[in-house]
Parts: sequence; C-alpha cells; structure tokens
Amino acid sequence: SLLVNAAGQPRKEKVKLPSSLQGRKPNSIPNEKTEDPVAGKVNTSSLATTKQRLSGFHLIPLRVDFGVLKEGYTYAVTVILKNVGVDFLRFRVKQPPPHTGLRVTYTPGPVAAGLQVELEIQIFAMVIGREDTDGLEEISHNIEILTETETILLPVRANILC
Repeated sequence: SLLVNAAGQPRKEKVKLPSSLQGRKPNSIPNEKTEDPVAGKVNTSSLATTKQRLSGFHLIPLRVDFGVLKEGYTYAVTVILKNVGVDFLRFRVKQPPPHTGLRVTYTPGPVAAGLQVELEIQIFAMVIGREDTDGLEEISHNIEILTETETILLPVRANILC
C-alpha cells in the first residue's frame, strides 16, 4: 500500500513513482507539438480506443559508460534507437562540442514503425590541460537526440588515463 511503509507504519511523506510508471520515459523531455496533418498517421479500429499515443523511440542502452580509456586512442560503441510507435518518425542528433572528444555517426532519414537505427558513439580520449587530476580525467556529457515527440538524453561517461 502507498499509505504504509514496509513495517506497517503510516508513511510520513508521499511515495515518488518512477517516471516509467507515470507514463514518461527516463532521460527524455517531451516536445510541445501541434498535430501535423501530413505526418504518416495510422487510424485503424484497433488503435481507436487506446488512451496513450503509440509513438516514440526507445534507446538501447539507456546510457553509455566507456570505462577507463587510454589517452590518444579512439573508442566506439553502438547504441540502438528503435521506433516503438505505429507511425514513421524522424530524428536528428545534436552533435556534442569538440572539446568533449565525442562524435555521433548515423544514417539520417525517417524510421518506419518497428524498425531501428544504429548510432555509433565515438570518443577520442584526450585530456584538456588539467594537471591536478591524479592520472584520471572524467568526461561526462548528455547527447541530445531530437525527435518529433521528445528530446532524448543519452548520458555518456568516460575516465581518461593521463
């Protein structure tokens, strides 16, 4: 029950539900969008009674952690962006600033319902002029993936061995 805790005593504060149970996806910001009359909408009887809009992308994995990297080398990991809706959707990736050493390569274009696109996250491990890092410098950046319905944030972390 939400009214009592595990010991059976009344709760002092409200229970915070995770964003996935509130109908939101983690690490995403919904876009305020007006209805586009020319977008590929599907109007079938099986979808007419659904309360929630069946659209959007899922990111697999939700975050990227490169771990400890050796300075001067390039590393890459592949992330999958899957269209879980019933319409075709478009997206674009806001490239990270050059000082992070990050770059995202992908094939632009619409993604049909049920299909997926691979995003290759590349990092060139470099240290930018810090001397008090004790041999490790941490890089942390959120890559922004702009879609028609939301902005998805992909957290990327790495520790560079100087």
